[in-house]
Amino acid sequence: MASVNVYLTFNGNCKQAFDFYKSVFGGEYPYIGTFGEMPPTEGKELPEEDKDKIMHVSLPISKETILIGSDTTCEWVPHYKQGNNFSISINAESKEEANKLFNGLAVGGQVTMPMADTFWGAYFGMFTDQFGINWMVNYDDPAKMQQHP
Repeated sequence: MASVNVYLTFNGNCKQAFDFYKSVFGGEYPYIGTFGEMPPTEGKELPEEDKDKIMHVSLPISKETILIGSDTTCEWVPHYKQGNNFSISINAESKEEANKLFNGLAVGGQVTMPMADTFWGAYFGMFTDQFGINWMVNYDDPAKMQQHP
């Protein structure tokens, strides 16, 4: 069965927010990475001011729950709205389950990133459902995850 977590989006202060959450919940970041650390996108140069922004951070806050987040950059900044800056993140147990959940929940909605293999080793997609709720679906293939630290 899939696990469900909240994915928070920030406008440049993700690290500050997650350091605050970490001070309250405790624990450590299993991963924290910046946009400047990701591979270049063909035809797109990342603005210098976005390179130190957080691309992905996760903080386990219980045995079952992980708080996940990132900053917004480039063309996504105008769409950022404080108070509506979160998505529901589903971590599926198989690629088939990821496709089933993505295709089922996206009916009548708007796909913003189709399900696809990513540079970080996951099978991932995003959409806004027909009710305006933002979703992320992820499957971490164990074979691919061993290749990407």
